[in-house]
Amino acid sequence: MDRAIKPVALGRDVFTSGYIDRETSSRAMRILAGFTEIISGWNIARGDIRVIATSAVREAKNRDTFIEQVFLRTGLRVQILEGIEENQLTYLAVEHAIQDLKAEKARSNGLIIEVGAGSTDIILLHRGKVLAAHSLRLGTIRMERYMNPEERDGYSQKERPIRDIIRNAHDTLDTEFRLDRVKFFVAVGRSTRLVAKNAGTKVTDRYSVINKKDFLAFTDSIQKCTTEEIVRRFQTTYYDAEGLAPSLAVYKYFLEKTSAGRILVPEASLREGVVLSFALDVHVTKKRFLAQVMTAVISLGKKFRFDEKHGRHVAKISLSIFDQLAADHGLDAHARVLLEAAAILHDIGSYLGRQHHERHGQYIVANSEIFGFSPGDIKSISFIVRFHRRLSPHALPEGFEALSREERIRILKIAAILRIADALDRSHSQRVLSLRLKKNQDEIFLHPVYSGESPLRESLWKNEMFEEVFGYKVHLA
Repeated sequence: MDRAIKPVALGRDVFTSGYIDRETSSRAMRILAGFTEIISGWNIARGDIRVIATSAVREAKNRDTFIEQVFLRTGLRVQILEGIEENQLTYLAVEHAIQDLKAEKARSNGLIIEVGAGSTDIILLHRGKVLAAHSLRLGTIRMERYMNPEERDGYSQKERPIRDIIRNAHDTLDTEFRLDRVKFFVAVGRSTRLVAKNAGTKVTDRYSVINKKDFLAFTDSIQKCTTEEIVRRFQTTYYDAEGLAPSLAVYKYFLEKTSAGRILVPEASLREGVVLSFALDVHVTKKRFLAQVMTAVISLGKKFRFDEKHGRHVAKISLSIFDQLAADHGLDAHARVLLEAAAILHDIGSYLGRQHHERHGQYIVANSEIFGFSPGDIKSISFIVRFHRRLSPHALPEGFEALSREERIRILKIAAILRIADALDRSHSQRVLSLRLKKNQDEIFLHPVYSGESPLRESLWKNEMFEEVFGYKVHLA
């Protein structure tokens, strides 16, 4: 119906100093106040306005005071999106924009890349399914000093520091997914939309295509321009012009490593994802997105040669227990997702050795990136993996006590459920087909349905943690 854009350099402050400074904050307040005037013309109440913030505000050390000032000055309540929500909305927008290319995407290995102010997000696709995701600390603001034409002569010399920075990232990606086999290349972001407008072909209202040769030639020409020349030439804002050269250098680097002959540029961003979330069936889109998240979880497990059948089965039992105890644990749907991921990966540390594999598992998960999960989520999953064996709630691993009380309790509840589920498939034979729980005031009875002779023995249970966390005595019926 309407659109208004007014840039403010929140990221420039946060990604350099860690704080949103007073001048930038005041500018943001003025812009938001102006937006509310526009919205009031549509007779929309303040309470019906959705205001979202992403990585810049999320990472700002003074984010709480900033959000409070926004509310006091404008009456708007800011919602900070976590990484999983941001990924979900952006991925939703991309999927919607290129939906008529679904068959082509399913036949090829693909890469979706977005270069932002503070980071570069990459999603790897295998036949249309998410294989892995990485967020590189490589944003336009951190790179600008390498791309200043007044300070450096020659395109290759300017680009070399950037190539050094991202070469390590490329080496990491190439070990798990050969980039030279990527044929489906999707570039998201304002800078690529500018290239598409000037050097590409608009296929539909939702996406454009740029020939690889044309993209590389356009990128090379941009590196020779000053910011002022870019503003005049393309009639763009100074804010966008500053980040154009460094962002295109990153896109170019990864494009050259692939065998893609063209770039797909969707008319998609987080903004479009938010709009789509209102229009589409939320439950269907969330289910589809979570399926992609779990595909990425399993991909990580395969990288470390985990027992996939055991992991999937323990996850199935864990979720059954979680759902049947909903009134007792008080956890939300996001906790259920964390439980499923941790259950699938709980034995991943066996790759480094069976002895103390819970410690190895915590290390592997904590140092991995999983599509759809924020750094905080991954830390929680790593602690759940650590607690699935041996440790009691009183023998706490390093860093656990630094978490908030609510997060510690959530981890212990999830880990306690995981322990019971893991014990029910101790033989790794997947013979427990289903599980029914019955409880009275202070006891829970587990009624498993299994194939063949029961593989379960009460002495092998890992029920002590569950009894301490939930207060129920557990019996095998």
